[in-house]
Amino acid sequence: MDEESAVLIDSGYVTHAPQTLALLQRALNGRPLDLLLNTHLHSDHCGGNHALQNAYADLQTWIPPGHASAVAQWDDAALSYAPTGQECPRFHFQGLLQPGSEIRLAGLTWQIHSAPGHDPHSVILFDPVKRTLISADALWQHGFGVVFPELEGVAAFHEVAQTLDLIESLNPMLVIPGHGAPFRDCAKALEVARQKLTAFTRNPEKHARYGAKVLIKFKLLEWHQIDKVMFMAWAEKNQYLRLLQETHAFGQPYAEWLDMILAELIKSQALEIDGSVLRDI
Repeated sequence: MDEESAVLIDSGYVTHAPQTLALLQRALNGRPLDLLLNTHLHSDHCGGNHALQNAYADLQTWIPPGHASAVAQWDDAALSYAPTGQECPRFHFQGLLQPGSEIRLAGLTWQIHSAPGHDPHSVILFDPVKRTLISADALWQHGFGVVFPELEGVAAFHEVAQTLDLIESLNPMLVIPGHGAPFRDCAKALEVARQKLTAFTRNPEKHARYGAKVLIKFKLLEWHQIDKVMFMAWAEKNQYLRLLQETHAFGQPYAEWLDMILAELIKSQALEIDGSVLRDI
């Protein structure tokens, strides 16, 4: 935010939209939100777009160009919302974050870089003066986001490596990730990310289980708790989970494979089961 405009980068998941709007209104103190940028269009980064567009009539929304036609036509399969079993209310956009170009935000000029891997159309933003990087899900302090193309059977681990190399070349002093607190030790984060990438590359099934756990944990965060029968009904229709089981655990019954994934979530203390109820921790 500066004297001329107020900008938000990514808007969170739809169930958090009321909280997102309340926090914005408090921070803006009566000013309107002028510009909303989405680094990529996974539901946890643009699920609040609809609510913010309703709240601010003159809001401009800019998205990466790769999914522009899918948003315009609202193809919830191409946008991943239907196959992941996640929610995202329809929104519209007015501009595109073109990789290789620049955008002026808060009195600073930010470079827009393509950052495929986690999402083939994702972008990251970098201020070369203060060397601040908005890394989305391309780099976290302790890893990076699930490589969704790999879940679909499309090779993309090499794109993760290329994006990590790009971030290293930018040499940021401060990284603002898509999840977690900002951090300054980018070199350490890159080291951790590359270790994880090597492990996934050597054992794609490990990445598949990681992806399955993320999809289930994400939904549990939305539900808080759910009866296992209802969970199984949701899982039966989840195209990503089905694909992962068929690709990496062919021959193992689907329900048995899901129980294995749930057991791993319980072991990592991300989930507990109370009778027939699955409860998020």
